[in-house]
Amino acid sequence: MNTFDTEDFRKQAHLIIDFLADYYQNIEKFPVRSQVSPGYLGEILPDSAPHDPEPIEKILEDVRSNIIPGITHWQSPNFFAYFPSCGSTAGFLGEMLANGFNVVGFNWISSPAATELETIVMDWLGKMLQLPEAFLFSGGGGGVLQGTTCEAMLCTLVAARDRTLREQGMENFDKLLCPVQLELEILSDVQNGLIPLFLCVTIGTTPSTAVDPLATLSEVAKKYKLWVHVDAAYAGSACICPEFRHFLDGLENVNSFSMNAHKWFLTTLDCCCLWVNDPSALIKSLSTYPEFLRNHASESNKVVDYKDWQIMLSRRFRALKLWFVLRSYGVEKLREFIRVHVEMAKYFEGLVAMDQRFEVVVPRLFAMVCFRVVCCGENDVNEINEKLLESVNQSGRIYVSHAVLDGVYVIRFAIGATLTDYSHVSAAWEVVQEHADALLA
Repeated sequence: MNTFDTEDFRKQAHLIIDFLADYYQNIEKFPVRSQVSPGYLGEILPDSAPHDPEPIEKILEDVRSNIIPGITHWQSPNFFAYFPSCGSTAGFLGEMLANGFNVVGFNWISSPAATELETIVMDWLGKMLQLPEAFLFSGGGGGVLQGTTCEAMLCTLVAARDRTLREQGMENFDKLLCPVQLELEILSDVQNGLIPLFLCVTIGTTPSTAVDPLATLSEVAKKYKLWVHVDAAYAGSACICPEFRHFLDGLENVNSFSMNAHKWFLTTLDCCCLWVNDPSALIKSLSTYPEFLRNHASESNKVVDYKDWQIMLSRRFRALKLWFVLRSYGVEKLREFIRVHVEMAKYFEGLVAMDQRFEVVVPRLFAMVCFRVVCCGENDVNEINEKLLESVNQSGRIYVSHAVLDGVYVIRFAIGATLTDYSHVSAAWEVVQEHADALLA
């Protein structure tokens, strides 16, 4: 049976592209947050796979009728929840091309271009961020594309653990401690015979986009020989702009750094960029070399085998979409993309400030504003804001999410969708005000 006929592929691919183009043209017509109930799809679809083939047209009709109602539309210009997962023409097409090639680039020999393009784009992006030379392949370090920050954190944590055990001995395994926060806590742990090993510094926390004092913390960690990882999953993208680069001051004293290009960098999920200044630390912990993977290129020590930089063996050709994005938009256009969202956030912040019923709860650093209603009794304020959030989201007109900061319930308004402009920000604030009027009345 031939399941890949090139002419049939061409025809069906055109149908998919047209379907997606129509979807984006009409995306504002859909409720931003899906309005379906749990289990809705099981009530619609058959309980077993079809016996005979079905045409692509029928499948796409079912997508339109059954799948789209169950989608929360992350690419909608009215999506302001969580953090953005912004896409772009270049990101989509790069992903499409990578999927079409469908290579499994676990080592250099399995697809040399996949490996070498990844090393090149990671150095390109590292230079855009002005990372210390030690984090670039040209400086003895290097970068790797992981799926998510969770994977990057796990890889660096394992490397930190094994490095510490090589120094302290396996017999001290039960004395390892992670994470650590403050110098007094570290000193106390050391005095109690424990071995702190890992410190994560966050640039742009999820609840409020707060920034840890990287330079100060890295100096403290240096005294105790801790592995320091910098998690800039969201805000790292902004640091390609000179006005935000100061948040990364102190990187010369850390071991690893990561950011998610799939959040605010026009590159589709998944694409987490991880740099280390000592690749051998990852390789010693994560390398696997069974007989069936042995080859002359790997044994020459002249190539990178990315299987040794990650938890999994298999890996996708993620570098292709990032290469498309970097080439299609260039440094200045990418900076402009970030700056426009930051200016929109400033604009929204101003709208909140003009309504005395609301307050901005924490300082805005990037393109997210944390705000809340304050014109009710303090005992009720969290409950009122929770009700306001659910009312706004249930309307389907916009989607926002929340956080709790020191017991204070706040509404997070994160700007970052590719299609969002000032009109959407203004309309979103009107939605919030309308629902606040009804709730407070």
